[in-house]
Amino acid sequence: MPLALRPRPPAAHPESGAQLAIIIDDLGHDSASADAVLALPFPVTVSVLPHLLLSSEVAEEAYRRGDQVMLHLPMESLSEGDPSEGAVPEAVELRVGMNQTQIAPVVDSMLETVPHAAGANNHQGSRATSDAALMQSLMPVLRAHNLFFIDSRTTAATVAFDSAESAGVRAASRKVFLDDNPTRDAVLAQLDLAARDAQRDGSAIAIGHPHSATIAVLSDGVPALESRGIRLVFASDLVH
Repeated sequence: MPLALRPRPPAAHPESGAQLAIIIDDLGHDSASADAVLALPFPVTVSVLPHLLLSSEVAEEAYRRGDQVMLHLPMESLSEGDPSEGAVPEAVELRVGMNQTQIAPVVDSMLETVPHAAGANNHQGSRATSDAALMQSLMPVLRAHNLFFIDSRTTAATVAFDSAESAGVRAASRKVFLDDNPTRDAVLAQLDLAARDAQRDGSAIAIGHPHSATIAVLSDGVPALESRGIRLVFASDLVH
């Protein structure tokens, strides 16, 4: 990848002040968006979709740069097949009704295309993460790979975080989506919300996507957060 960029500063010590982890989802489709994300001069957790042409390349480059890599694990959505909802099923995804024996080789194959993954979070998954049987079958597979899990909370009915905790998988939940509305003003407002959550609760996880507005806001806005005493950390620093 054409990334002649300065080395990234290390993540802050997890005990220093309010902590904010920023996860950027949906990487692996193209090199331009990955280049833009990896150019951000602070710790970023990149979540890479599996089985895409550039999945492995993006994961390798992110790891080389010192970012944290996650598997953006495709899961079944309630709105699949409804174009108005924008949820298009992935060719390979976890679906309700799958058991642990079926899940294990699917996750194995995904991880082969996303090297260096330290954790996973769900891609879509409003149906999957609300299904207790599926989540209870998934978590031992993640534990066997020593992966943590971040619940993207694509539905209020999710049981994924509770299932992870019950299975002994280190886990946390997304607090803020940065760019449901990918305009500069909206992303700025969501980043400020994430910052205030981190200050109030001690930590927060925000999820965004490689939209141009999101990247521009993060590039400009994160130094201001640091001046407010908020430390950028990796997702792994906030799981328990």
